[in-house]
Amino acid sequence: MSLRIQTTALEVISLLRPLMPRLRRFDSSLANQIARSASSVALNIGEGEHSSGGTRRQRYLSAAGSANETCSALKVALAWGYLQRQDCEVLFQRLDHILAVLWKLTRTA
Repeated sequence: MSLRIQTTALEVISLLRPLMPRLRRFDSSLANQIARSASSVALNIGEGEHSSGGTRRQRYLSAAGSANETCSALKVALAWGYLQRQDCEVLFQRLDHILAVLWKLTRTA
């Protein structure tokens, strides 16, 4: 069984993909950080799904940390002018949703 939130995490990666060439032109380090943190969200959710007890909770906490890191990195890109707000609106909505679900999962894991 796959958590629906995993689909949302993969959607975030798909939404980021067209933005990455522009980010890399301006700041390849920040682009790589965003790619790593977004991938970490999906990977930790996947790992947590098949873990138990404290390990499951820790994976979901790690996924939440990476989701927050992705949001922060996008805000940095906005502050530097590498991206426009409209480039990130849907991403922020999806990441906020992921954070809300993970918060609930860490309370029940």
